[in-house]
Amino acid sequence: MFDDDNIIVGLEIGTSKVCVIVGNQNADGALNIIGIGQSITSGVRKGEIVDAAQAEECVRNAIVEAEHRYDVEIRSVYLGVTGGHICGFNNRGVHPVVSADREISEDDVQDVIKNAKAINLPAENTVIHAVRQHFLVDGHDGITDPVGMLGARIAVDMHVVHGNTNRLQNAVRIVKGLQLEVEEVVFNGLASSLALLTNEQKELGALVIDIGGGTTDYAVYADGVIKYTGALALGGDHVSNDLGHGLKVSLSRAEKLKKEYGSALVDDAMKGRTLTITNELGLPLKTVNVEHLQRIMSLRLEEIFQIIAADLEQAGMTDYPRAGAFLCGGCARAPQIAELAQSVLQMPVSPGQINSISGLESALNQPEFVTAIGLAKYGSLKTRKREGKSSIAQGIKGVFGKFLQRS
Repeated sequence: MFDDDNIIVGLEIGTSKVCVIVGNQNADGALNIIGIGQSITSGVRKGEIVDAAQAEECVRNAIVEAEHRYDVEIRSVYLGVTGGHICGFNNRGVHPVVSADREISEDDVQDVIKNAKAINLPAENTVIHAVRQHFLVDGHDGITDPVGMLGARIAVDMHVVHGNTNRLQNAVRIVKGLQLEVEEVVFNGLASSLALLTNEQKELGALVIDIGGGTTDYAVYADGVIKYTGALALGGDHVSNDLGHGLKVSLSRAEKLKKEYGSALVDDAMKGRTLTITNELGLPLKTVNVEHLQRIMSLRLEEIFQIIAADLEQAGMTDYPRAGAFLCGGCARAPQIAELAQSVLQMPVSPGQINSISGLESALNQPEFVTAIGLAKYGSLKTRKREGKSSIAQGIKGVFGKFLQRS
């Protein structure tokens, strides 16, 4: 039996599945995965709740599986969120240094951070994250800690992630309906990045793309901090829908064909090849052209990468990912998807590998579990910061407390 007071739980309520990752911290503070629970999702579309009762039952099933299988009691979770309504942008706060000797104090730092957070969002939106990037003192940038420096004017750049309050609150209420506390709400794209990227990759610059069932989340890191985030209401389910329409087969049949014969690029060996689909009695139903199947799939996946590429270019982020792009999520399993992404994004692309996390190999080697593992990693980082608050003051800080209290 594990110490329930020491466990950290990441919960992803995805379009295709609910995933619960249970972890604890090693003596050196690193995250160790000790359990997993999952359930096929109902009541979720494009990453958002559309039927609360169905979704709550799916979450309950995944929680119960993790608790019973690994003999733990789950009391609270770090909850992942996604959806087309979530977006991120960079904002700068400015504050004059008013002390007579012009020495920057901790109060000055807190004031400039407050100014950076004082942004005009739509009335229906809530800030999920306000992530500190770096400080500027009298125009000199790249400063990580300005306390004790001399200057007349201090500024801070922050990356702000926000989303529709009610749509986020739907997921929170489901969790609270199960008598569980939500420690913090975390954007899935940020969580996936925490699970995959090394410190060196964050410094050099990297793009993480998480293609799930109903959404695609992405995040850009550079100079050790997050530079940009985005979310699309497009994912693997849209590939299945396209196949269903294009091949004139049921959605369940399209999903099966996608997994068995799909590819992100048309395989030359499949040209001219056909499949005979049978009915429940084993009798021939229709013939499917495999090349046509793969072309449909390739076009939809190409569209997803094209949208991301256009968004990054518009935001001026194209040159930041010098370490390349890393893929995760269920669609990362698609054959040749890295090659397709590389041709569209014009940068090296590879499958993401879990970094600095130990434990269950059955969880660590699965691209569809990356987000939930990243949520647990986020929780472990927060725990470490609480334990050493005086020495670790920098880092990611969610600002969702008031929202959770209202839920």
